[in-house]
Amino acid sequence: MPRKVIIDCDPGIDDAVALCMALFDPRLEVVAVTAVAGNVPAEYANINVQAIVEQLDPPRYPRIGSATEAESGPAVDQRHICGEDGLGNAGFAVSQLARQHPSEKLICDEVHAAPNEITLICLGPLTNVARALQRDPSFANDIDRIVIAGGSVNCIGNVTPCAEFNFFYDPFSARQILRSSTTKTLIPLDVSTQVSWSFDLMDRLPGEDTRAGRLLRRILPHQFRASRQNLGLENILLTDTVAMAAALHPELFAMSELAGDVEIAGELTTGMTVFDRRPNSRTRGDMEVALDADTEAVSEAIIRCLAEAGRQTQ
Repeated sequence: MPRKVIIDCDPGIDDAVALCMALFDPRLEVVAVTAVAGNVPAEYANINVQAIVEQLDPPRYPRIGSATEAESGPAVDQRHICGEDGLGNAGFAVSQLARQHPSEKLICDEVHAAPNEITLICLGPLTNVARALQRDPSFANDIDRIVIAGGSVNCIGNVTPCAEFNFFYDPFSARQILRSSTTKTLIPLDVSTQVSWSFDLMDRLPGEDTRAGRLLRRILPHQFRASRQNLGLENILLTDTVAMAAALHPELFAMSELAGDVEIAGELTTGMTVFDRRPNSRTRGDMEVALDADTEAVSEAIIRCLAEAGRQTQ
């Protein structure tokens, strides 16, 4: 029986690739895709979630949740990498949904409709999850597991010297979720950046004659150009696809039970993830954290998922 999942994301080119992986994987039943502000502001995140689903036209449409801005969100995004619209300036046209369901409400509704059956895969800031927990504390008991793309074990960041983007964007929500009683798996920056892609990736994507191929081939070249122009890098990172691979293939990752927290007020360290790894620590590990990955196997697993998306969108 397919595993029920909700994908909470801030599209973002890498989020779009991760959605391609998930929406056509026979092991998953994507019951909802919820937007959150992060890579792009909430308005663009809402449009992009809808655009990606419409472009892919999966056999089973997920419910769609809409984002609102985080109360404490900083004036930072990733549009210098993802494009002004978040999807490589592709300018996808979308239909106007008659009714927009707030992401946190939709998450609560779906989790309570299938208690202890849903995995929540979080590819952006944890704003929606924290709001769901505030809205209904029993959410923590009914969610099966939360897979989180975020944080950094070794305190090397990608938006500040020590903070990963998702946790820096809304550190208050990240702290609330890491301190919650939910069952959690963290895929930190240390691991997700082990998998990088050269331009040869374009040759391994589904063909132009598939909906998945047309979407991917329209958005990914922008990230290669932006990474070279803005970061001086020839390869690109698709960190959210690594988190999706971890949800599908946990056996490819070396995990450890650790206790983690998030700095919310440091002048230099806001958003930094802090783990107590002292050998004599009395802090009990309460979160599964990826410390390493079989990068070649993870890369191949991602390619297989995209190939399946191509097969189903011919």
